[in-house]
Amino acid sequence: MNQYKKNEYKRIKDITMKTKIFEASELLINEDGSVFHLHLRPEQLADKVILCGDPGRVTTIASHFDTKECEVESREFHSITGSYKGKRITVTSTGIGCDNCDIVVNELDALKNIDFNTRKQKEKLTSMEIVRIGTCGGLQPNCPTGTFICSEKSIGFDGLLNFYAGRNEVCDLEFEEAFKKHMNWNPQLCAPYVIDNNKELIDRIYDPTLGMVKGVTIACGGFFGPQGRELRIPLADPDQNSKVESFEYKGHKITNFEMESSAIAGLSALLGHRAMTVCMVIANRVAKVANTGYKNQIDDLIKIVLDKI
Repeated sequence: MNQYKKNEYKRIKDITMKTKIFEASELLINEDGSVFHLHLRPEQLADKVILCGDPGRVTTIASHFDTKECEVESREFHSITGSYKGKRITVTSTGIGCDNCDIVVNELDALKNIDFNTRKQKEKLTSMEIVRIGTCGGLQPNCPTGTFICSEKSIGFDGLLNFYAGRNEVCDLEFEEAFKKHMNWNPQLCAPYVIDNNKELIDRIYDPTLGMVKGVTIACGGFFGPQGRELRIPLADPDQNSKVESFEYKGHKITNFEMESSAIAGLSALLGHRAMTVCMVIANRVAKVANTGYKNQIDDLIKIVLDKI
């Protein structure tokens, strides 16, 4: 999609959103003025946001805060807002999967950019910085357990972004076609989408002296079959992972599997937010080794992100 068409799409979208009223059935607001799933109120959300899958990791991240304003728990969504070295930060858990991230990113955006009284888009929009801290499975020899991977691109196996207008305007369509051709993509599966993570955030957080590598991350719609794990159900494509590992496009190789990065980067791009994912490898699928006792080591990654966000 050329730049003219991208700009025209944005112009039409902005005009439409300025007059649209978000009905009660579309934007659910609780009686206390909080958004439906997260149970956060607009004033409780910072402009800098850290996302993690595990609700328990929210407490670990917030333990580094200098002050704490509020703490809210609802289902798998656990949020704490506070300050760290003078920066106001909200940390929120997403639970596992891109479907949950659809809820989280849309509700975070609504808290910032929709007036809950008029149910209209605000005149002045706020762009948040969103960083996911997660765990993943490494797919290359240079990604042993303990490696920190900054996702330059995310490939969504989940199909989520395909439900939204503007999907083609923010995705790398040439990369998608090359990947589908290499994989001999099964038409019964969701069409994969390829989205760039925010370059400015990557440049700020990436540090090779701290054991980080840049890579391409696949966000899968499940932990077992979609990631090529076979227990008692045979895989539809037993060669999937070997094809993923051998894929290369313009110097990019696929480095890791996880389950959230594509939805976060894709929805953020459509909504005008800056987002990226950085994960610690806890299993290397090539070497067939795993480290389930990683919780102390991921605290090092947490401190890196808190210092750099």
